Amino acid sequence: MNKSELIDAIAADANITKASAKKALDSFLASVTKSLKEGKKVTLVGFGTFSVSSRSAREGINPQTKAKIKIPAKKVAKFKAGAELSSAVE
Repeated sequence: MNKSELIDAIAADANITKASAKKALDSFLASVTKSLKEGKKVTLVGFGTFSVSSRSAREGINPQTKAKIKIPAKKVAKFKAGAELSSAVE
């Protein structure tokens, strides 16, 4: 499912216009992004938790040249599915 299909599904389920569903989805995504940028977790009980994790700097190997390269440290977004979501998928 892509973003436009999700908007269609939200609009149909909530009996609202596609424009309203798009605004709601965009607002949700912006709020989650803002919280993650601030280093906060976003927990949706039963669905899952969005969080930020730090990866330390490490050394890697370029597969084409076999030369060693330095991979810098960075922050990455993570998602851990909640119990209800996990059991619904099984």
